[in-house]
Amino acid sequence: MERKAVVRYSESFKLQVVRELEEGRHGSCNAAMEAYGIRGSETVYRWARQYGREHLTRRVIRVETLEERDELRRIKERLRDLEQALGDATLDLRLEREYLKIACHQAGIEDVEAFKKKVHGKQSTTQ
Repeated sequence: MERKAVVRYSESFKLQVVRELEEGRHGSCNAAMEAYGIRGSETVYRWARQYGREHLTRRVIRVETLEERDELRRIKERLRDLEQALGDATLDLRLEREYLKIACHQAGIEDVEAFKKKVHGKQSTTQ
């Protein structure tokens, strides 16, 4: 197993990056990270907080009412229910396909797809 090299940045470099962020040379912490090839996704954010420049991190604070929070909870529950229903429907469809294959095999029908087309064509003309 290959070990990754640990990169240590000097205090002057950290301060330079944070100063450039403050001056607007980089649009965001991510832009500064890319400009200098800094690999850690949180490194520049941590430096900004460390040097008291948290306003540079552009953190979003979300304020919600109780109704909004309840609605979000209901939506998540509905999504979970729909995902469960989709999983059940998928399982039912797979079972039906396998049962059809077994029934066709027992009836001596070799081409299941041709049988399905033939049966589907008969059903649509009688309706």
